[in-house]
Amino acid sequence: MIPALLLFAAAHAQVRPAANAAAATPPHNLKVLEEHKDGKGNIVRTIQYEQGGNRVVETLLIRPKPNMNLHMPINADTLNKDSVMLVVNKGNYNLEVFYKRKMVRYYKAVFGPKPLENKKMEGDRCTPEGWFTIKNKNPNSKYDRFLLLDYPNDSSIARFNKLKDNGTLPKNARMGGDVGIHGIWKGGDDMIENGVGWTDGCVALKNKDVEELFTFVGVGTRVYIRK
Repeated sequence: MIPALLLFAAAHAQVRPAANAAAATPPHNLKVLEEHKDGKGNIVRTIQYEQGGNRVVETLLIRPKPNMNLHMPINADTLNKDSVMLVVNKGNYNLEVFYKRKMVRYYKAVFGPKPLENKKMEGDRCTPEGWFTIKNKNPNSKYDRFLLLDYPNDSSIARFNKLKDNGTLPKNARMGGDVGIHGIWKGGDDMIENGVGWTDGCVALKNKDVEELFTFVGVGTRVYIRK
């Protein structure tokens, strides 16, 4: 399966972003500085945006969507939500929806500024990896819709405690929480389209996509997050 959006090079900031820049300060002044094809059907795009007083430049490799019909109408009222599963591919910048083991939707997604790192502690702005379930659905989030994940779950807690015990994390580190899948502020779809890593570790989709996804899933829907 061909991934949609892959980080081609780590963000190289003209001014280094603050270590814990909050997503409460949305990126703005997004510009496409350069774009060309690489001869393999991919687009190499260099973007620039500002956040928290800093100017950030990122180079992305945009790959084609899967050559599949993923826009067929779906009646969410007739879906057996126990047969729905979500797969979040951080390295490919997408979220895939499977129904009875068949992919039925493919959405572009973005994360925090370090998408390929597994979450270790509160404030690192990384998205946790592994199996989770949807714990709660909020239709009135400031980011349109919010699907809360059951992070931290037992496996996340075990990993966190191991990192603390071996000295990887400071003794006063906390796990954090409130990790989920949500939309974006009104007019912010270009941030998703261009792969801007603006969240605090959540998975962000375009509003039209998260609104559709919201109808497909229920509390208890399984979510697998991987690099």
